Amino acid sequence: MQQGWVRAVSVEELRRKGRTVFRLDGRQIALFDTAKGIRACNNRCPHEGYPLREGTLDGNCLLTCNWHNWKFDLETGENQRDGDRLRVYPVEVRGGDVWVEIVDPPVEERLAKSLEDLKQGFADHDYERLAREIARVARLGVDPVLAVREAIRWSHDRLEFGWTHAYAGAADWLALYDSHADDPENRLICLLEAIGHMAEDTLRERRYPYAAGIEDWDEEAFCRAVEEEDEARAIRLTRGAVATGDAWDAMERGLARAALAHYAGFGHSAIYALKAGALIRRLGEDMAEPVLVSLVRGLVSAFREDLIPEFRGYGEALESFGSKPDGSAPAAADYVGLNANRALAFTAEHGAVPPLDLFRSLLGANALNMVRFDLAHLDDLDKPYGSDFGWLDLTHGLTFADAVLGICSKFPELWPAGLLQMACFAGRNTGHQDGDVDPEDWTVADPGLFFAEADRRLMDHGQDRYIVSVHLVKTILAVRNMLASDKAGRSGELALAALNRLLHSPVRRKMVRRTARQAMRFVETDI
Repeated sequence: MQQGWVRAVSVEELRRKGRTVFRLDGRQIALFDTAKGIRACNNRCPHEGYPLREGTLDGNCLLTCNWHNWKFDLETGENQRDGDRLRVYPVEVRGGDVWVEIVDPPVEERLAKSLEDLKQGFADHDYERLAREIARVARLGVDPVLAVREAIRWSHDRLEFGWTHAYAGAADWLALYDSHADDPENRLICLLEAIGHMAEDTLRERRYPYAAGIEDWDEEAFCRAVEEEDEARAIRLTRGAVATGDAWDAMERGLARAALAHYAGFGHSAIYALKAGALIRRLGEDMAEPVLVSLVRGLVSAFREDLIPEFRGYGEALESFGSKPDGSAPAAADYVGLNANRALAFTAEHGAVPPLDLFRSLLGANALNMVRFDLAHLDDLDKPYGSDFGWLDLTHGLTFADAVLGICSKFPELWPAGLLQMACFAGRNTGHQDGDVDPEDWTVADPGLFFAEADRRLMDHGQDRYIVSVHLVKTILAVRNMLASDKAGRSGELALAALNRLLHSPVRRKMVRRTARQAMRFVETDI
């Protein structure tokens, strides 16, 4: 592109028109004859591209875009609405002509500006602005994954209870990003979805500082600190692991133990622990501290659902796991109708079965629950708080299974906890099946073609809530990972059928009437 001083228009023509547009190598520059002299700026509003030549100009050189009322100082480019700045250009009158200086700033300067604008868009969860700034970073020839790194730095101490689906989803969106090396548009979508979710989850959140200090890494001390909900010590020990220079290698087993010490947060702890490793491997060791301290906060504050009546049999099942003689692995259908505590006892009775065989049984049970989901439950109105049920409850059975496979294959001593927690999912979800649904109707004949189509749908998923889109990407990648591992056996095919049905079914999240009815019934008893 031509750089330097360029003749744009004659002074006579500009004064006759008052304003005009000069075009050069695809660039459009608007020129205005103002009370303060001739001014030049980009013709396209940085908000949504409306031509500023059509804007309103006042006597103080304030230019208003008439589409969305954005206002810019034509002398400085400052945006009066705190949005993207408008680029303005130096102007000189030489003889009877107007000359404009077109010199793009150095890459380092433009990158710094884009990151600052990205940060402002992040603070406001301005989805369109985030997209523009990520695209600008990429156009500079800089690896735009830098934007994900910055987003984690901006957000990790604004997560009051630690990790959310946003960080776990970021690991999967980055995996998709890497698989689309030849498609810049899809790559932008992956980064935008990851960063946008982080922005929404921290929107208007204050900072929640982490405890100061550092303590030499000690796995046993760390697991005790998490168990005792001593966040300060767990954070100090985490910094000790970071100081070793290879935090993930130091902490991986301790994090896995802490995540599976309870049926924690409906399985989120184990899922998140696995994704933390993926994030650190992808983003680099310098991101270990913000990734890990926020993860550890989440482990400390996670719900311990094995302590509530629905899963009260967990502790006893863990103690008795594998105590009975060897036998054959149960079939997935053997779990149908078993509530959580009965499913726990049944799994413990089969604990001497080779772990992978029992894993396949439980994966099949969870996949069967999902493929046979009775869609009538999406319209349930008379459920008390805590009893709502939908597709996302079922997807967790599969994403958790993927986490168990990844963690327990590396740390086999954790198989009993992982398998029993899979049984918690199987027992919790079994009561929502429609026996008339035939899994064979949802069998996928060509997995490669299926995943290619699923990938295409993810890139334009149409969901207006991140909680839905992130479950879609996590479930698709979890099933794909389990199939690729060759460890899922025939149960992997059933999981694929379950995913197939999910992708061809409605996903309702905002239950307006149910929420109102629950609230009215609750306050009637709140005496």
